[in-house]
Amino acid sequence: QVQLVESGGGLVQAGGSLRLSCAASGSIFSINAMGWYRQAPGKQRELVATITSGGSIYYLDSVKGRFTISRDNAKNTVYLQMNSLKPEDTAVYYCYADLIERLSAFEYDYWGQGTQVTVSS
Repeated sequence: QVQLVESGGGLVQAGGSLRLSCAASGSIFSINAMGWYRQAPGKQRELVATITSGGSIYYLDSVKGRFTISRDNAKNTVYLQMNSLKPEDTAVYYCYADLIERLSAFEYDYWGQGTQVTVSS
């Protein structure tokens, strides 16, 4: 089994910053990619940022220049530094990991429990 534990959400004023963390643990052979999705009330879940094991990075257009994703491969942890936050960034943020399990050698996507980010105007 694999667990993803997120931390770092909260309430912040517009223009402020937050840093999300997500640590993967358990029966992990390797992690191909980790990243963050978000879902605002009444909206579809959208991919915010992702980083591969090789360091390739993707950002949602609306967060480019404000959010930075990084990864500590030794700790199986991914971070999302969010600066210049806007009210429209308000959502539940979900961490995910595309990984290969140690015991089965199968590739799976795992998800964190979600962390609320609220940006007040």
